[in-house]
Amino acid sequence: MTTWLAFKSILVKDIKTYYLKPPNISWGLVFPVAWALMFFLRSGDPLNIREVLPGLVSLSILFGTTSMLAVTITFEKKQASFDRLLLAPIDLNILMFAKTAGAIVFGIFNALVPLLLAVFFTDVSGISWFPALMSILLISITSTFMGLFIAVSVKEVFEAQTFSNFFRFPMIFLCGLFIPLETLPVVIRPLAYVLPLTYGADMLKYAINGENLFSPWLSIILLIIFAAGLFVYSIMSVREKWIK
Repeated sequence: MTTWLAFKSILVKDIKTYYLKPPNISWGLVFPVAWALMFFLRSGDPLNIREVLPGLVSLSILFGTTSMLAVTITFEKKQASFDRLLLAPIDLNILMFAKTAGAIVFGIFNALVPLLLAVFFTDVSGISWFPALMSILLISITSTFMGLFIAVSVKEVFEAQTFSNFFRFPMIFLCGLFIPLETLPVVIRPLAYVLPLTYGADMLKYAINGENLFSPWLSIILLIIFAAGLFVYSIMSVREKWIK
């Protein structure tokens, strides 16, 4: 009961303090829409909602989860509040799950907004909802743990912002969100295969448009591996740097 109350308190506090702020909402929703419109306006093609929807959902999750988590944990480290939190009588794994749960919830919320808006502009009857929701959950978890990985790897807030963009902006072009993987130059195509969002976006394309390069089950397994690896590394980094 004590562990659950601590988990709930940390989660509610982070949501109220960080995730309901306008800057985080704008990064998670407005920015992906702007990128999608830029691609279609540049190409001159009519806007196909079903075609662009997987990219919109993926970017909404990616920017919604990482834009605030990496910065807030870095800020708390500078203010020593993170150090005080580590002194709490709660298992470190549960503590870090509590710190990241808010970002996961917010990522899922961000993903649902484009899907709900699409209902008013296109026919969504053909969407396979189980793989769609599974991909949304796994992208949210993986992107959140990427934000955690960034937060424990830097010391300053501006470093967290720069490091976040180092991962996020290449994903826009390399993960098949708006540019098909098969059209990428052969030299840089292997980079796409080591980015977790590639497999999450592929699952979304399968669920929404019936198009995929990888087996959905392979994508699920790889996303779980990515998420576990990022979380384990982050926990090990916290133990090494803050827990003696």
